[in-house]
Amino acid sequence: MDITDFFDTFFEEAEELLADMEQHLLELDVEDPDSEQLNAIFRAAHSIKGGAGTFGFTALQKTTHIFENLLDHARKGELALRADLVDTFLEAKDIMHEQLDAYRNEEEPDQEAFERICQTLQQIALEEIGKGLEAAEGAPIANATSSSEADKAPAEKAPQSEPAADTSGEEEKPAASGDMLKVALLNVGEKDRDLLVEELEQLGEVVSHSGDEARYEVILQGNTSADDIEAVMCFIIEPEQVEVTALEGETPTPAESAPQEPAKDQSKEPAPAREKAPAEAPAQPAPNAEKKPEKKPEKKAEKPKSKKAAAESSSIRVSVDKVDQIINLVGELIITQSMLDQTVSDLDEQNSSLQNGMSLLQRNARDLQESVMSIRMIPMEFVFSRFPRVVRDTAGKLGKDIELVTEGKSTELDKSLVERITDPLTHLVRNSLDHGIEMPDEREAAGKPRTGKLTLSARHQGGNILIEVKDDGAGMDREKLLEKARENGLNVSDTMTDEDVWQLIFAPGFSTAKEVTDVSGRGVGMDVVKRNIQGMGGRVEIQSKKGEGTNTRIVLPLTLAILDGMSIKVGAETFILPLSAVLESLQPAKEDMYAMAGDDVVLKVRDEYLPVIAIHEVLDVENAITDPTKSIAVIVQGEGRRYAMLVDELIGQQQVVVKNLEDNYRKVPGISAATILGDGSVSLILDITGLHRLSRAKKESGKQPVNQQNSMFFKEAEPS
Repeated sequence: MDITDFFDTFFEEAEELLADMEQHLLELDVEDPDSEQLNAIFRAAHSIKGGAGTFGFTALQKTTHIFENLLDHARKGELALRADLVDTFLEAKDIMHEQLDAYRNEEEPDQEAFERICQTLQQIALEEIGKGLEAAEGAPIANATSSSEADKAPAEKAPQSEPAADTSGEEEKPAASGDMLKVALLNVGEKDRDLLVEELEQLGEVVSHSGDEARYEVILQGNTSADDIEAVMCFIIEPEQVEVTALEGETPTPAESAPQEPAKDQSKEPAPAREKAPAEAPAQPAPNAEKKPEKKPEKKAEKPKSKKAAAESSSIRVSVDKVDQIINLVGELIITQSMLDQTVSDLDEQNSSLQNGMSLLQRNARDLQESVMSIRMIPMEFVFSRFPRVVRDTAGKLGKDIELVTEGKSTELDKSLVERITDPLTHLVRNSLDHGIEMPDEREAAGKPRTGKLTLSARHQGGNILIEVKDDGAGMDREKLLEKARENGLNVSDTMTDEDVWQLIFAPGFSTAKEVTDVSGRGVGMDVVKRNIQGMGGRVEIQSKKGEGTNTRIVLPLTLAILDGMSIKVGAETFILPLSAVLESLQPAKEDMYAMAGDDVVLKVRDEYLPVIAIHEVLDVENAITDPTKSIAVIVQGEGRRYAMLVDELIGQQQVVVKNLEDNYRKVPGISAATILGDGSVSLILDITGLHRLSRAKKESGKQPVNQQNSMFFKEAEPS
């Protein structure tokens, strides 16, 4: 059987374990470490080591092995944790991640990084707890360390040569001593079963094995724990297909096994055991009798818990491509249902059974669509979980004290958007840390706590998700931004609203940093952030108050696959406006429309003057209503600004399946996507900000502006 068939499962699970490891390391209180967190970090390293060993990923196996042993000392209280040690552990996690990526790409991991982290971890062991770690690792790991450490070994081992010989004697016969375990494989095919038995032979001595496909039992003798066996087995089969139980009656059979096991239970490293062996040898049988009962109940207590957890979180791994395919098929089903619905509505209304059937089909199709869409929805926790590390590392580089608060981690967003929002959010977070939150001394002088506060939050708002990056820093300086904008040649004025001034930071090349750092200040990035968010159908809004902080708000649609839209008619064409952007609609009055100096037209709506966008003119639609007072003005919002879009008719609201226009045709200015209507015709989904830019571009290119073309309808004076 080709063992590479299980690589993808290992890579995915190892990725999750590394993420959990990082989260626990970041949350760890070095002054009073939580034993549960230390155990969780240890188990993650232990599981990765088991899988890496199974698949022959040597560098990853050795790295996690030495890391695991160091963690074992930490959880036993033999290694006092400090912030710098946690930083080293995080570095080890990063290198393990790089090794994992290398194996995934069928490449060899970086040997220099491998040797460096092994040497660093061994050096910690030598300095903090003596020579235990080096002796425990033996020749394979020692070969990857510096020669200086290898030179230390003979001197350190010399006084203890006799106990060392005893330890080596124990090492030679692990298969002949230790616990008896029964490993039951449930519903496992013959090929998988043979592979699993081979792996068990690497973990101890297989005394016997028998059974059938429904239940195949293997009796294993050795010092391998049930957790070790499950960690290796579960990279090949599901957790519920493995049962590991201790055969207590068989354990004491070897006469010498009783004295040997406590030494291994007390510490996984032979060095500490060698120091204690001469003094404790006569008394070992008695403690062994006490420790056996302690060890067994611990295994039994953990076993039901893992079984229950596996049952509660039963799930399957499905490729995103398969989910996308299902969503596309459901979208086609919705389109077909709309076509049938329109056809039935044109038939004789007396056919009540057909009408009832179509109503039921419509409800079921809508429920199916919502259920399928929910498969792609994942919590924002997947995004927020990576920022504790970003904040920790960035704050350390800047010399600032930062407290990170996350809210709304359970808020769900489409997976495709989650993947695309991570980079823009990372840049916004780093920008807040660098430019927003002051240095501790500055904060103290301003009467603030020395520790700055950065808040990441997410919540639903209508059909959108609202993501906020909020800091309690110095806020934005309006005058400084305007001055910098003038230096960059931007067209600004002192009468600009605060909202427009804050938007200046998204101009290409704009930066207020005094000097370039490796955190930010190069004048690139914020314009890309805004462009990426707009590409997802979203917008960025900024609120800031000098001395109190800044709140950057991202508004995104929940999904890009299905859209609630407003159908509008312009001439003979039907367009779709995203319903989330529509605020209201009204009939323009002549006295509320003004021709500005230049080529712009504005509509006065409750003391606010909104730019007018005539869709028929921007998109060259023929036979449309050209008299604005006979059109309908739909008030929409995009990029934090409001516009009045002139249309001929409002058809109604409907849910549409979004089809990517760029993939199927090409990018069209002013158009974000397309959809198929119930009658089979194609309708374009309008891009509000794109239409405004297209309108401005057409006026600047010399085409006849709307206010000259229809000047009879507007007041000539500018609004005061």
